[in-house]
Amino acid sequence: MITRRLTLSLLAGAAAAPFLAPAARANAGLGEEPEPLASAVAKGDLPPMAERVPKTPRVIDLASMNRKPGAYGGTARMIIGSQKDIRFMTINGYARLIGYTQKLEFQADILERYTVEEARIYTFTLREGHRWSDGHPLTSEDFRYTWEDVILNEDLRKGGVQRELLAEGNPPRFEVVDERTVRYSWDAPNPDFLPAIAAASPVTLLLPAHYMKQFHKKYVSEDDLKAKMKAARVKKWADLHIKMSRQYRPENPDLPTLDPWRNTTALPAEQYIFDRNPYFHRVDETGRQLPYIDRFVLNISSPGIIAAKAGAGEADLQASGIDFVDYAFLKDAETRYPVKVKLWKRTLGSRVALLPNLNCSDPVWQKLLRDVRMRRALSLAINRHEINMAAFYGLGKESADTILPDSPLFKPSYSAAWSAFDPAAANRLLDELGLTERDGEGMRLLPDGRVARIVVETPGEGTLDTDVLELITDHWAKVGIPLFIKTSQREVFRNRAMGGDIIMAMWLGLDNGVPTADMNPGELAPSADSQLQWPVWGMHHLSLGQFGHAPELPEAQRLVDLLKQWKLTTTTPERAAIWQQMLAIYTDQVFSIGIVNGTLQPLLHSARMHNVPEEGLYGFEPTCYLGIYMTDTFWFGDSVS
Repeated sequence: MITRRLTLSLLAGAAAAPFLAPAARANAGLGEEPEPLASAVAKGDLPPMAERVPKTPRVIDLASMNRKPGAYGGTARMIIGSQKDIRFMTINGYARLIGYTQKLEFQADILERYTVEEARIYTFTLREGHRWSDGHPLTSEDFRYTWEDVILNEDLRKGGVQRELLAEGNPPRFEVVDERTVRYSWDAPNPDFLPAIAAASPVTLLLPAHYMKQFHKKYVSEDDLKAKMKAARVKKWADLHIKMSRQYRPENPDLPTLDPWRNTTALPAEQYIFDRNPYFHRVDETGRQLPYIDRFVLNISSPGIIAAKAGAGEADLQASGIDFVDYAFLKDAETRYPVKVKLWKRTLGSRVALLPNLNCSDPVWQKLLRDVRMRRALSLAINRHEINMAAFYGLGKESADTILPDSPLFKPSYSAAWSAFDPAAANRLLDELGLTERDGEGMRLLPDGRVARIVVETPGEGTLDTDVLELITDHWAKVGIPLFIKTSQREVFRNRAMGGDIIMAMWLGLDNGVPTADMNPGELAPSADSQLQWPVWGMHHLSLGQFGHAPELPEAQRLVDLLKQWKLTTTTPERAAIWQQMLAIYTDQVFSIGIVNGTLQPLLHSARMHNVPEEGLYGFEPTCYLGIYMTDTFWFGDSVS
């Protein structure tokens, strides 16, 4: 089980001690140059390593991770399903101001240190001598530019300051303390701040000002800006700035980065090449600059054949685009190609989940689905064991849609809530609801005389959804509820949910099944319009009351109130108590119907690739896919791993 230490000293009124990166090594103790860079250094085209890495680089103690120092070199191939999936390099590379350890504790990464006072005053100190990938110094000016000229600019941020940067609706005060130190402070606590920085898609606090100013109307002439807009084929300067500044999906090869690898390929392309960042700030305990691997090559392929290509030896590191249904095929590839396949645990609260739309526009179904007895009955009528055996070979855990035992917040009662197979109890609850009339085939009738048929919609992006739904169709038919499966394109699917046209959806369960108390519990409450069980209520919260409307269901409103309380907390114990209340309500009320969690994700890698963990937690949040396992420490050797 992942354990969580109380790493933040956040007692009210007390200043926290600085959070330092792991012990730093002086530049004089650095190892040899990476081979691909040595010739450039010899020619004078690149400074020596001692001038490229910070004075106090982040030292990765591989021995403490049961890994070995590696060798430089090699090209790793990865297959992606579309151009937008170059974002996997940003996620898997996982360079953050502050990131998570493998125990999901916060640690300084790009920052040398940081302090937190009362969960509302955050002081960040950069590493001396840290540089962007183009060699330009990283300084507090980059933070200032991003805050004053980007975040606060109405043309660039029409929606205003990001929610993660608001405390009780107010943005922070930003201060430049000195060339290497900045401070963000609020009048009220903002516990969202650190998780937002450590996230897979982090809040943007830092852009390379020296590069981005050439696209900002404040710093260049109108004629110069117009010429750049014409070249980029955009009509507004704001669109130009946004296009050239994308970090999460690094489409601009000229944009300086702090990631371990930098994109060198302009759009559009069928292949993207990411070369090592010669100024990357991490070294191993022997003084070798990371990353070990020289280059990643990302080849675009049809999503439906990624598994086939990976199994044919066309990938050196692959987790995206493959699933457990491909495991037997991929494992067999080990006999034909120099690859290895490992199984990591997915962090989802449920691999697939049924989401009753409490905002559906059909008044009869809306009333029924808002009655907890209906949601509980549908859950009790599902034979999860049969689904687990048929779809997951019995390797998953039959469970409600909730957190995993790997989370320090886990309680068995959350997993067990209304998830036992009990068709007799389901029938009793349906009878209590008044659904006692049946048609000639034994199917229950709604109060208005219609057959109580539930149309479950899916985005149709794989066979797993329909395979599971076909089994549930049989289960629900036995309690008199017919099920009809409807597939649609993802965007259409989401729009129909927001419009109330969907009665019930099948989608993923909770995205973060391994939370700690210091992570935002917003998934458990109506907080976003992307939540398919209450999109209208979620929009109301997301828009600060401008759109949608507040929950009519008391239990849902209670979750919103608890989420607001969490945002005012200053200590981890306070947050843990709120998490427990929200988990108890969410699972008891069956706001989503989980099926199986703890399912396995194949990870294929070259047999010559070392330092790839045998086991891991795989998910977008909070582990950032491979991110917290530090792909910059993976390396190619002459022997198999």
